[in-house]
Amino acid sequence: MANRISIIVSSGSIEKLQMAAMVASVGAVSGNEVTVFVSMNALPVFRKGATAEAPSEGPVGRLLVEKKAPGYKQLFQQAIELGDAKIHPCSMAMDILGYRQQDIEDYVGAPMGLTKFLDHSAAGQVWTF
Repeated sequence: MANRISIIVSSGSIEKLQMAAMVASVGAVSGNEVTVFVSMNALPVFRKGATAEAPSEGPVGRLLVEKKAPGYKQLFQQAIELGDAKIHPCSMAMDILGYRQQDIEDYVGAPMGLTKFLDHSAAGQVWTF
């Protein structure tokens, strides 16, 4: 029986984005149902054409880039392609930032409200980054 893993990503730092992506990809390829809820400062990273690098909190973030570790976007995409993972932007954050669905990366699903996400997450693990 697969587990349900729910991940809230609200930080825009490279370290937290990377850790969330690693949990999502490993969880998904291990046969778990993974739902990622992207909100607050993490959402701009998923905007189409976003070119700014996520800021680093410390030396590990800088080393992730320097040593060319697989990037968080690549890991999130792999979670979807290789397992049962879905990524949803927070509908409130979308409204606040003035984003429309077409502004967000194609691999990201439809916006979801926090109430629906929490209801969906009640039967499994919840991770926050």
